[in-house]
Amino acid sequence: MGVLARADAASIAARLDDAPALPAHSRLRGPETGLVMARGRQGGDGAPFNLGEVTVTRCSVRLADGTVGHAYVAGRDARQAELAAVLDAALQDPAARPALLAAVIEPLAAEQAARAARDAARAAATRVEFFTMATMR
Repeated sequence: MGVLARADAASIAARLDDAPALPAHSRLRGPETGLVMARGRQGGDGAPFNLGEVTVTRCSVRLADGTVGHAYVAGRDARQAELAAVLDAALQDPAARPALLAAVIEPLAAEQAARAARDAARAAATRVEFFTMATMR
């Protein structure tokens, strides 16, 4: 679900072209957009505080066989939330799971890992070593 939550609707839809057809579904809830309070902790273990509100879209669907799928995604992309919910439900089927993982989830995860590595390399290029601080410890 984390991979689907980080991918945009266009990326998911593009990967679904190579995947088995998704089963028919009906909406149980949404897609609905609302706000969620994000909380933080100073230093990672301090007292919690309200950091701010985050826009979230949620969706719940039911497949014809009764399987239910849910998705919560950051932002206002209703299509992404619905696709993620349908995939959540479809991935619960042991017969369809391997094909969906290979065609949709694994390529999206690889794209996200490559993007994270590229961003980390770009950030590492700007790192500055302060020798005076390193030698004083």
